[in-house]
Amino acid sequence: MTKVLHTDSAPAAIGPYVQGVDLGNMVLTSGQIPVNPETGDVPSNIAEQALQSLNNVKAVVQASGLSVSDIVKMTVFVKDLNDFATVNEVYGKFFDDHDVANYPARSCVEVARLPKDVGIEIEAIAVRK
Repeated sequence: MTKVLHTDSAPAAIGPYVQGVDLGNMVLTSGQIPVNPETGDVPSNIAEQALQSLNNVKAVVQASGLSVSDIVKMTVFVKDLNDFATVNEVYGKFFDDHDVANYPARSCVEVARLPKDVGIEIEAIAVRK
């Protein structure tokens, strides 16, 4: 049975979709842009945007009762692939700070444009072990 995930700790959906779905053994998040859910603000630099998007993904995953260590796959969409090194540094530190034994599989794709003209959007798949 599919359960719709919602948390006030991540930005509300800005269209006809949900923050994530819990399929029982697997959780899929929608892409999370770097909107601070408390203020609605978007950080100006890509490092802060990457961290905010990761924290938003974390909030949706936690709404299912899972944690960062249960994430097995992430897809990162960036507006400028020249930001890859910066995003990679923030991404690695995020998982290191959560004592994850193994980094998740990941794809990183440059896109022409993202909602609200942000620089990054991140989605995740987490699995109940």
